[in-house]
Amino acid sequence: MNGAEALVKTLLASDVTVCFANPGTSEMHFVAALDAHPDMHCILCLFEGGASGAADGYFRMSGRVAATLLHLAPGFGNAFANLHNARKAQSGVLNIMGEHASTHLKYEAPLKGDTAGISRTISHWTRTSDDAASVARDGADAIRAARSNNGQIATLILPANTAWEPGLTPEVAAAPMQPERPSTAQVQAAAAALRQPGAALLVDGAALHGSMGHTALRISKATGCRLLGPCLAPRVRRGAGAVPFERLAYVVEENMAVLAGISTLVLCGTQEPTSFFAYPGKPSLPAPPDCHILPLGGLDGDYGWTLDALAEAVGASDLDQADLITIALPDIATGAMSLEKIGQSFAALLPQDAIVVDEAITSSRFFALPSGTARGHDWLAVTGGAIGYGMPASVGAAVACPDRKVICLEGDGSGMYTLQSLWTMAREGLDVLVVVISNRGYQILRGELANVGVTEVGRNAVRMFDVVEPSLDWVALAKGHGVEAVRVTDTDQFNAAFAAALARKGPYLIEVIC
Repeated sequence: MNGAEALVKTLLASDVTVCFANPGTSEMHFVAALDAHPDMHCILCLFEGGASGAADGYFRMSGRVAATLLHLAPGFGNAFANLHNARKAQSGVLNIMGEHASTHLKYEAPLKGDTAGISRTISHWTRTSDDAASVARDGADAIRAARSNNGQIATLILPANTAWEPGLTPEVAAAPMQPERPSTAQVQAAAAALRQPGAALLVDGAALHGSMGHTALRISKATGCRLLGPCLAPRVRRGAGAVPFERLAYVVEENMAVLAGISTLVLCGTQEPTSFFAYPGKPSLPAPPDCHILPLGGLDGDYGWTLDALAEAVGASDLDQADLITIALPDIATGAMSLEKIGQSFAALLPQDAIVVDEAITSSRFFALPSGTARGHDWLAVTGGAIGYGMPASVGAAVACPDRKVICLEGDGSGMYTLQSLWTMAREGLDVLVVVISNRGYQILRGELANVGVTEVGRNAVRMFDVVEPSLDWVALAKGHGVEAVRVTDTDQFNAAFAAALARKGPYLIEVIC
């Protein structure tokens, strides 16, 4: 058994059964080891950012760590943007990064780079295996690190010789480290603060879906405090039967309006609200200046235990059905194309338990607002703001939940970053419907230019924002990657295409010209 075989056996013994891969020469022994173990689900991604984004989406929907296989420092660099999103989402991801053989590192080979250095800029845990005998132990430690603190980025760097030399017996990853918990005094102080007028509770992570969300709502009901969620959540349950969180906003002024009047803000499993960017004359912290911020643990803390303790401290009782969101479907819209109408039809037709992966950027609000009372569904956002997330995360979500329809809301500009994921959807037969909002530009940048005070736009700026001359043809792009596609130019065409796509299995793309 060589080191690569010992690592694959360690992954499987530790219940890591999915690997999103973009391998290179230094990983060939690992590829051979994967080939000997068909119980490992190996998924080829044509770009490293597709692999890292898929691992993120997989964790968000399954709670399980997947591996990525990346080639040296340049390959890891290509994966970096979606690892940034994964880190902000608190997703557990295990990166296996190849490295030149130890004896080759003394030479300045073309692909030589600072593998450990690039990993440490984004990973919570980084280790380079010293020899083949260490690989199984290092792999087990990496899995434990990826599962710790509710999910972390762990990177194991595997020099090629450690993969081909004889390895030792596989190991099983130990249980993850116990996240930190607040003291009884801190819980009691938070309970007292939430009973006061003007109090609010802000939660994130797993508290936005499942039983933790119900516990947070019980606390809000018992104390009368407002219950808030972040602007961009890793995963939030929405629609009928979901918890009615108030969502923070992207625009500074809108966020300040949401937080206006709050005198005490208790943070559980999250951090203090912070503006996306700094703007002239606008605050970086949108909460009122006199608001008392009371941290009760971040995303890396045991916020499930904390919410339970807080619920007990405030004497929270059970919920009634009336406390949750009630279904209220809009009518299916008709007529000329508009994003308002498209969003209305989307909300009316959205199936039960759909998974919506949102990277529609400036168009998101047209879909999010009307679907707030649609059939129950999960919504995944681009937590770190690094674009090129939507289609890769949809791949991971579809692998994690093969019996649920995944709908990817994608901007035409952001979609171009990782359109290779369409090919992976086709090869794996994933049940993903991609809706590309084709507005022929980076509309978010127009708003950001205005936010910094620029009101007159010249030719150079326009050419930085518009995706024309030539215009992108998403139907052709999809078909070139093996995915059937259709273009729609009015609401009735969208309704027909969307309903037909929901009724079929497998990948499909709708290009919305708006």
